[in-house]
Amino acid sequence: MKHVIALDVGGTGMKAALVAADGTLLHEARRATGRDRGPDAVVESILAFAGELRAYGETHLGQSALAAGVAVPGIVDADRGIAVYAANLGWRDVPLRELLSRRLHGVPVALGHDVRTGGLAEGRIGAGKGADRFLFVPLGTGIAGAIGIDGSIEAGAHGYAGEIGHIVVRPDGPDCGCGQRGCLETLASAAAVTRAWAEASGDPAADAADCAKAVESGDPKAVAVWHDAIDALAAGLVTALTLLDPRTLIIGGGLAEAGETLFTPLRAAVEERVTFQKLPVIVPAALGDTAGCLGAGLLAWDLLATDPFATDTEVTA
Repeated sequence: MKHVIALDVGGTGMKAALVAADGTLLHEARRATGRDRGPDAVVESILAFAGELRAYGETHLGQSALAAGVAVPGIVDADRGIAVYAANLGWRDVPLRELLSRRLHGVPVALGHDVRTGGLAEGRIGAGKGADRFLFVPLGTGIAGAIGIDGSIEAGAHGYAGEIGHIVVRPDGPDCGCGQRGCLETLASAAAVTRAWAEASGDPAADAADCAKAVESGDPKAVAVWHDAIDALAAGLVTALTLLDPRTLIIGGGLAEAGETLFTPLRAAVEERVTFQKLPVIVPAALGDTAGCLGAGLLAWDLLATDPFATDTEVTA
């Protein structure tokens, strides 16, 4: 059966699948990245994992994968196939496309940014399906965004489009790793809520999920932390709405798992702030932590569809 390899590389783990042309997941697997052994070990873990997936396809599906797609964190130059920078993996200028293609006997490889790749999946087969314009914003350790236009993701002139987490919403706010102060992700990410709730509750082990539960039980300290994060998030989102005018706003990541504890006050806070802007539909992401992997599969199939020579590139080992 015809299929492609899809890999979603995170800070500590990798999700992978063999994906049919209609999006069916024919095989799924997970591995650790090996980050504790250094950046070179992470690259070798990815290559070895991809090799295992290729072998699985040959044994169980009757043929090798036609292509591969891989989603990675950090700064990505998709055109050149290079992972430019990923702090949590210790990477700088890793030619991942070339390395993967070589390990996979010459098949074509598509490289994408993890959030934009996840947004591609949410837009085509997830919560944004059917929307001509959408914005996908996952609220995790940080905050990023994917701008969807007619089933494709806008990467920008330099590959940095959608970095909503670095919109400054409170100029006197906390320092951000990007060099600014008061960036959205320092105030409204899952990591930011975790820090604020650990301090407010006096429990250093408390996290954002614990804060959400405390909000549901009416804890006033938790409500204050939660509303402060939602206020910042709404401010950042309205800036994005003003610039992009999306029809659908998809919120994912760890904080979205709080359900209506997040979405009810967030919708209200956004509505309070808009003036001339048109309100988008604000919905939770549908694909969960499989979005990046599914999106990597879509990248691989897109590559085959747009490159007339792609299926002829496989060479012998």
